[in-house]
Amino acid sequence: MYPTETAKSFGIFVKNQVEALRGRGLHVDVIAVTNPRTDKVNVLTKYILWLLRTLIHCVTKGRNYDVVHAHYVFPTGMLGLWYKKWWKAKLVVTAHGGDIDRMANKSGRIRQWTTTILREADHVIAVGHKLAEQIRNEFGVPEENVSVINMGVNRRIFQPLDKEEARKRCGIGEHEIPILFVGNIIRQKGLIELVEAFSKLKKEYHSVSLYLIGAKKDNAFYHELIHRVKEAEINDVHILDAMQQKDVAVWMAAAEMFVLPSHLEGFGLVALEAMSCHTPVVGSRVGGLAYLLGDGAGVLVEPGNPDSLFEGMKKLLDDAALRKQLVQKGEARAQENDQERIIDQILQLYDRV
Repeated sequence: MYPTETAKSFGIFVKNQVEALRGRGLHVDVIAVTNPRTDKVNVLTKYILWLLRTLIHCVTKGRNYDVVHAHYVFPTGMLGLWYKKWWKAKLVVTAHGGDIDRMANKSGRIRQWTTTILREADHVIAVGHKLAEQIRNEFGVPEENVSVINMGVNRRIFQPLDKEEARKRCGIGEHEIPILFVGNIIRQKGLIELVEAFSKLKKEYHSVSLYLIGAKKDNAFYHELIHRVKEAEINDVHILDAMQQKDVAVWMAAAEMFVLPSHLEGFGLVALEAMSCHTPVVGSRVGGLAYLLGDGAGVLVEPGNPDSLFEGMKKLLDDAALRKQLVQKGEARAQENDQERIIDQILQLYDRV
């Protein structure tokens, strides 16, 4: 996954890490899938071309690399093993969550390949604590071979702005109370529950508005979501296309709250980015998101439960002191997970392997 001009958010977190590593003086080459389309023909074509390109690169240039860093365990890690077996490069694999929770369970063969990659890699990075525990317990990877290192937040981009000014820049009305979601427009992000909870909230807070920003990766689901909104006659729901990170950061700074009601989440980097913009977060009690928002850093709600989501959003709107507390704790979380600190950890890991 790697972004392009036409797919701005596709794997943007990988590009951020690559550019940060290059900024520290490392020579980094990237071989990645850049086509986000998920229909059968596109999936088959893009992965065959990527596999061939990687094979040719490994044969002709593989000897030039000390470390190969694969993002997502399967299939990327399998290609990374070529460099390890043929050229003795060290292999570091980052697991992001979906590769363990979903991909590894698609078939017995893929699960076996996932196990092989995780066990043969020189080191495995998990983006969240729960994910690391899962990798150790379910796939038999020794504790010393697994580190928890998330992707980090770029605080030069995601920073607080004056809310009134940010709202003007986004074209948000003076009397609106904007609620924001950023992510792929897919069912697993809990958007059906979000729309349902928002509809209930709208009856008590007439000025609230809901903005969903992201790529429409599942057309059938997108149309289902639109149908739900129209059928229930829910006003002030806006769906915007994916945009550049600098623009997303302005929207985050403008929002009254950020909501991430995912069913699964390896870490929840987008929630951390909102925290870095001093916007309080409501999120599902799943995966790394439960850890990120734990200890009072956010409002945790039950996944797949619109009533719980409604209560969490209402609680935040009703309590100004809570909002202030979450902003303070969110800032602390953002400092802990500053991208520059994360890059320090990765560089130490590269030296170690």
